[in-house]
Amino acid sequence: SIGGQAALGSDSVILTAYFLVLSVLAVYGLHRYHLVHLYFKHRNRVAEPAARFESLPTVTVQLPVFNERYVVGRLIDAVCRLDYPRSQLEIQVLDDSTDDTTAIARERVRHYRRQGFEIRLIRRPDRQGYKAGALAHGMACTDSTFFAIFDADFLPRPETLRRMIDFFTDPRVGMVQARWSHLNRDYSLLTRLQSILLDGHFVLESGGRWRSGRFFNFNGTAGLWRREAIAEAGGWQADTLTEDLDLSYRAQLCGWRFVFLEDFTAPGELPLDMNSFKSQQYRWAKGAAQTARKLLPRILREKLPWQVKTEAFFHLTANVAYPLVVLLGLLALPALKIRLDRQAWELFLVDFPLFLAAFCSVSTFYAVSQRAVTPRWTSRLKFFPALLGLGLGMSLSNSRAVLEGLLGVDSPFQRTPKFGQGRRPWRRRLYRSPSGLLPALELALGTYFAYLIALCWQSGALATAPFLALFCFGFLYAGLTSLLHR
Repeated sequence: SIGGQAALGSDSVILTAYFLVLSVLAVYGLHRYHLVHLYFKHRNRVAEPAARFESLPTVTVQLPVFNERYVVGRLIDAVCRLDYPRSQLEIQVLDDSTDDTTAIARERVRHYRRQGFEIRLIRRPDRQGYKAGALAHGMACTDSTFFAIFDADFLPRPETLRRMIDFFTDPRVGMVQARWSHLNRDYSLLTRLQSILLDGHFVLESGGRWRSGRFFNFNGTAGLWRREAIAEAGGWQADTLTEDLDLSYRAQLCGWRFVFLEDFTAPGELPLDMNSFKSQQYRWAKGAAQTARKLLPRILREKLPWQVKTEAFFHLTANVAYPLVVLLGLLALPALKIRLDRQAWELFLVDFPLFLAAFCSVSTFYAVSQRAVTPRWTSRLKFFPALLGLGLGMSLSNSRAVLEGLLGVDSPFQRTPKFGQGRRPWRRRLYRSPSGLLPALELALGTYFAYLIALCWQSGALATAPFLALFCFGFLYAGLTSLLHR
């Protein structure tokens, strides 16, 4: 009948869309295996400076700060403990704050100036350009050749500058990046999961890309830049929310080489509450999409090795996976019902390997990164189901970020609140990230996937249930913790 043919055609469209989305996710999943391959294939490449400076050059340490009352004093203290000649060290506290952070910073600056440090508190009349604007303004206030940047939530080790500076004896090195470590890794389940996510980024993404000669990026903090590299690339620009990623690609397109120090870490503080974590991830996802929109056409036109172009494409478009995950989830119910109604059990044999490629690659990726950072890596494997769930649970928030970035929708720079190391009563403190209506949507999606699990149980399609359980946990966890932390 005509009605039956229409239903059959509609079913075909739904199943085609479902498998197409899953196939694209599988491609990005397989790319993670490729990064693991690059990491091990080039494991013999070690970061060593070409020579040593006979006389250490002047370094300006820039501390971009906006409303950091709980950590600004700690940051200034740590920077003033850097093991570097005072005569060759300048410190800029680039303070755009609107609260008592300025008074705290001014007191610490006065304290260290009395001790002979060349340290200044630099205020701007407005926040134009946000962090990028503050860094550019600080550069205009000095003639230094090298600039180290530390965000307010970091505590640089005393040997940081000495560990980095000698790489610049190579005149084509434009930036040196330290790997992040985590001051509050064991504070909660959320901080444990964040630490694993960041370890994967630094060890296998930055490490694999640097070892194999691909482009990788400065991560906004714990890095040392050459002024000439910044200037030749066009300077700090505020047209994306990830000014660090944007400048990194522009500098490398100009021929500057970057160095990644996998074996040297800079400790930093992880966000303590879910809404702050979402705000941070939203900024990173949208900024990456903006950078892809801005620079990817140029990258593809440049005379670069195809391996470099391919890796840049996957790097800058990786967050497209988030809207695809949401779309996959919405298609899961009609696709499941079609297969159950038509007894098309063989289709489960098609999407099972796609699920493995899309999601099991994530577990492999992070297992390898944990093995690289700690001898007790097996003790962290128990967090992997929650890790997968968190990644899926963040897809709704990050999908909005990616779509806004690709469509050119502007939004202000939202900082991530920091509260200081330790188990302090952060819930009674200032600086809270709003949650809006997003938790309600996440809880609705969590309930939706709970229904799908029940449907699988009733029909005997148990092979799909574990994957749906990850979606269910992820959205419920993201939604409930957002409400609790609000």
